[in-house]
Amino acid sequence: MPAVTTKFTAQDTLDLDLFEVNIRAQLDAGVHGIVLGGTLGEASTLTKEEKSILAQKTVELVDGCVPVMMNIAEQTTKGAIEAAHTAEQDGASGLMMLPPMRYKASDREVVEYFRAVAQNTALPIMVYNNPVDYKIEVTLPMFEELLKEENIQAVKESTRDISNVTRIKNTFGDRLKILTGVDTLALESLLMGADGWVAGLVCAFPAETVAIYELQKAGKIQEAIDIYRWFLPLLELDIDAQLVQNIKLAEVHTGIGSEHVRAPRLPLAGKRREEVLEIIKKGLKTRPDLPDYKNWPVPA
Repeated sequence: MPAVTTKFTAQDTLDLDLFEVNIRAQLDAGVHGIVLGGTLGEASTLTKEEKSILAQKTVELVDGCVPVMMNIAEQTTKGAIEAAHTAEQDGASGLMMLPPMRYKASDREVVEYFRAVAQNTALPIMVYNNPVDYKIEVTLPMFEELLKEENIQAVKESTRDISNVTRIKNTFGDRLKILTGVDTLALESLLMGADGWVAGLVCAFPAETVAIYELQKAGKIQEAIDIYRWFLPLLELDIDAQLVQNIKLAEVHTGIGSEHVRAPRLPLAGKRREEVLEIIKKGLKTRPDLPDYKNWPVPA
């Protein structure tokens, strides 16, 4: 499931034509959903109107084939509830939610924040648990409280502790679905029982990403490992402060994106740009031929 980038023109407006090119590439590769307005989507720079335009456009493009999830990253409970209502009106199938932004809320405050939104929307919710970047961790005791709300159904597991997959499974079984959210730990997490993968480099390499997921699911572990080992230097571009710029540069070189970012972000320059380009070009030069991953039978 891609956390897609937002496409901008050189004039800093939404580039819906290029956005469509990328979404169609994702669908052609066989993704199982689309996540909008996340970190890669430069959510903090988007207006409410732009978020609605992107949601409505994506709903139109997927035409019911896969769910469309809108990320919520708000400072207030009131703002988060309003964002949930807007996403529902725009046709989103579900929500991905970060804890409250800017203010480092207590555990009790975080729980009440999520529960308040859950009680004010019919949409299913995936909690985005990323204490490394956002400084608030949703712990197992907090999830015990959150799961009293039936529509809190999944977690984007980005703690970077693979053993959390096992802790969650041991505690909640299948009640809480786990989607790994760190590209460089994706296959490891899937093999430990994660149910899915909210990916970043999929924005530039959709087929390779979906192939890894489908192959491991079909029990073709070595085939998945072979692709993953090739992919890892590229995946490491996702765990960098300039991940948006890194991935947008990769999208340029795979023909499904542009480098335009919204200020204060700037495109990569100088030594760092050359380093990232070298990684991308090496990856493209050694890009593997993929098996027919869409048609592998899944073991019973």
